[in-house]
Amino acid sequence: MKKAYVFPGQGSQFVGMGKELYENSSVARELFEKANEILGFRITDLMFSGTDEDLKQTRVTQPAIFLHSVIAAIVAGDSFKPDMVAGHSLGEFSALVASRALSFEDGLVLVSKRAMAMQKACDLQASTMAAILGLDDNIVEEVCKSIDDVVVPANYNSPGQLVISGSISGIDKAIELLTAKGAKRALKLPVGGAFHSPLMEPARQELAEAIESTHFESPICPIYQNVTATAENNPAAIKQNLIKQLTAPVKWTQSVQAMVSDGAVEFYEVGPGKGLQGLIKKIYKDAIVASL
Repeated sequence: MKKAYVFPGQGSQFVGMGKELYENSSVARELFEKANEILGFRITDLMFSGTDEDLKQTRVTQPAIFLHSVIAAIVAGDSFKPDMVAGHSLGEFSALVASRALSFEDGLVLVSKRAMAMQKACDLQASTMAAILGLDDNIVEEVCKSIDDVVVPANYNSPGQLVISGSISGIDKAIELLTAKGAKRALKLPVGGAFHSPLMEPARQELAEAIESTHFESPICPIYQNVTATAENNPAAIKQNLIKQLTAPVKWTQSVQAMVSDGAVEFYEVGPGKGLQGLIKKIYKDAIVASL
């Protein structure tokens, strides 16, 4: 039975995240303190004893989730033996560091730059995302195409759960049409912008330069990337997929299906929360899921 390790994205954060690692592991403490130096502020204070509002700041949220996930994998030592890895959106950076395609330091710098670039893109135009439940993907896709505004599928989370992304007016039109099509729920999400949509193009351009100038190694196991939902080992291809990720949909359903097809039975979520475990069980009911 092959083991897949998966890494969560934005939305999995909580106050107190990573504190137990910091208190119980000298390796974790050293890495957290190194992160404080790299970022130029004590993110550990916000992670361990800040407020929900502190953690909702994009410049904090993304590095915090990355740090919790990556340090948990490093502290696991020899027990972290993946046959394959994948990450949901931001989690792809965690997966790349955990699979040694990226160094800890380079991964953190890229995540910080990603967060800042995305925030700037969000500030350029009011935009949002919405979760659509209970409809086939093709129905949601067709409705999005029919709208004369920016609205696209953004996260293929599980069968019957697709998140769309776009302008405020585009999302409003889509919610109205998809509700009429029989969606069980169609609700806006409390997010700062239209992630994984064309509205993130300024952020993609900004991050592309940083990714291109960063050294990537071949990972110790295949990574199933959001953009292609296929196994990848080649550093050049990994870079290009990572650049495309900001404006392309997260193909999580397809990634899990591909991992299962390639032999994955056990899935271990590494980082805050248990959200990916629930999605994986909806995609493949026979999966064995757990936290690392």
